[in-house]
Amino acid sequence: MAKPLVGIVMGSDSDLKIMKEAAKILAELGAESEVIISSAHRVPEQTAQYARTAESRGLEVIIAGAGMAAHLPGVIAAMTPLPVIGVPIQSGALSGVDALYAIVQMPPGIPVATVAVNGAKNAGILAAQILSVKYPQIRDNIKEYKARMEKEVQAKAARLAELGIDGYLENSK
Repeated sequence: MAKPLVGIVMGSDSDLKIMKEAAKILAELGAESEVIISSAHRVPEQTAQYARTAESRGLEVIIAGAGMAAHLPGVIAAMTPLPVIGVPIQSGALSGVDALYAIVQMPPGIPVATVAVNGAKNAGILAAQILSVKYPQIRDNIKEYKARMEKEVQAKAARLAELGIDGYLENSK
């Protein structure tokens, strides 16, 4: 197995269902990843060690998913020079809006790129796009992925034109 280029971190195993989408798309695009659970609140020293050693271990991008107070992406960003992508996880009374605000409102000097609530797949794609600056094969894989998406949309548009709204919806069940 190739050395992981992307670290995927989450504060709890309850986030794994969402965060696996980042690992899946990264694998599809040809970028190896590692996945860990490390809470900024419950195991702060472990999280700090992970962030501080990420670069020396060969990681080039980190994706961090967190819900509620969502400190994990910012804590990691404060301790590494690597780009960090935050994934706000839908949880708690505010359904992820609190996590979104916490991740997107970082203080000057500690940027965290932020995707949509539960947007782990987009975080994986963004990580691959960052890596594609250095790795042409990943860039080629992204181009192929986007071309497939384009063809899928074009096929759906043609099907809608052929079947009409009711026919399309009836045959989509």
